Amino acid sequence: MTARTIGIIGGGQLGRMLAMAAARLNFQTIILEPQADCPAAQVANRQIIAAYDDPAALAELASACDVVTYEFENVPVSAAELLARSVAVYPPPKALEMAQDRLTEKQFLNECGVPTARFHAVDSQADLDAGIADFGGQGVLKTRRLGYDGKGQRVYRSLADSTEGGYAALGNVPLILESFVPFEREISIIAARNPEGSIRSYDPAENVHRAGILHTSTLPANLWPDTAAAAASAAETILTALDYVGVIGIEFFVLPDGGLIANEMAPRVHNSGHWTEAACVISQFEQHIRAVAGLPLGNPARHAACVMQNLIGDDIHSVPDWLARDNTLVHLYGKTEARPGRKMGHVTTLL
Repeated sequence: MTARTIGIIGGGQLGRMLAMAAARLNFQTIILEPQADCPAAQVANRQIIAAYDDPAALAELASACDVVTYEFENVPVSAAELLARSVAVYPPPKALEMAQDRLTEKQFLNECGVPTARFHAVDSQADLDAGIADFGGQGVLKTRRLGYDGKGQRVYRSLADSTEGGYAALGNVPLILESFVPFEREISIIAARNPEGSIRSYDPAENVHRAGILHTSTLPANLWPDTAAAAASAAETILTALDYVGVIGIEFFVLPDGGLIANEMAPRVHNSGHWTEAACVISQFEQHIRAVAGLPLGNPARHAACVMQNLIGDDIHSVPDWLARDNTLVHLYGKTEARPGRKMGHVTTLL
């Protein structure tokens, strides 16, 4: 029996698009989000306005839903584990825990046989100095937890860059230092797994970032067939190892020889998969709903080449121009205030 009511933790644009996909398949959705009038609540059946770790709100959500999912990876693991005692939670809390800590994530990926950049755990200024010396003065220092869209990072490009105060500058919290990767391009793959273990992968997207935020995703990516196949194989290995249910996004660096270095994984629908709503019959959002609700996974085949572009901050003012273009799908997120770096919507143009 499939779920009839789906709980979604998080009320941002990803939750909004999940709720829209769920409605098309005749599911009810309940959003747990502390911000009233969040983007997801505008299209969902109901919102519980409370903190993500509020015990009473979690109990209310569990009692009202057949399954619970989430739209972002910074949901407290303890909240997901508490919910899982009384209702199915997909993706499983284990995946959430792995993705929340960059060190744990890279160790897990390596255990799966998926290569990553070299890395050092940094828990002191001495650790940072030693790591930078090992990497020849170069590296990217990141917070292990809660960083996104380029936040919580510091780049060292040579031995001339002073590391003094670097640990304190990022808050005296657990950090990870990653080596530089001489990559040619960035790609990501969106894949899904259902409770029976069936796995379907979308074509890899070629991504361009600006100021640490995704700017465009282009399909098809400029890849050798073996590289695309390797990305799909890595996704299958990761999904299986986690006994995963739902959609996952995995980002890779592509090396000059076509090899892949995994950058990070996101246990949710992913910004670089938004193109699927225009260029595939089954979008990543419907695929996720199908997976967590126990329905057959849909065909992820792409029927057109395309470019997806995020609308960031004041880009929202360009919407009339986008609406005048042929073969372009415009998707806005219901946000009333355009701030620098804020994702306001996206557009996908079929080529």
